Order: sequence, then C-alpha cells, then structure tokens
Amino acid sequence: MAQAATRDALSFLDAAHPLPPLASLALRFAVVTAKWAQRRRTRKALSQLDPHLLNDVGLNRMSAHREASKMFWQG
Repeated sequence: MAQAATRDALSFLDAAHPLPPLASLALRFAVVTAKWAQRRRTRKALSQLDPHLLNDVGLNRMSAHREASKMFWQG
C-alpha cells in the first residue's frame, strides 16, 4: 500500500510540475534510499522480537528469520 502511495505521489509530482531530469533522478534516488533504510531497520527489529511478539503479528521464528535475512534491496 505504501509503495502504491509513493508511486502515485511521484506520478502526481511529475504530471503537475515536471522536474528537470537531474532533480527527478535525485528525487527517485532519495525515495529508493529511504525505502532501503526502512527495510533494513524493520528487518533488524523483526530479528530481535521475542517469540510471543512474533506470534502477536502472526509469524513464527522460521518465517521471521527468513524475512530478516533478506538483503535491504530485496522487496
């Protein structure tokens, strides 16, 4: 859902006021970098959750480990 919102926001910005190519590239780089940083933080936090907290979010230890061991660029 957040990915669709980000894409919609970028599309709106491009349609409303087209950015110069370098600015558009810089904006896309910033969005991707922020997304990667968020994935890294949330996967690190997921790897540190106790079993009862994993159960609260509907995950078991194996699926949490599988998600937490993905690299930050993997969706």
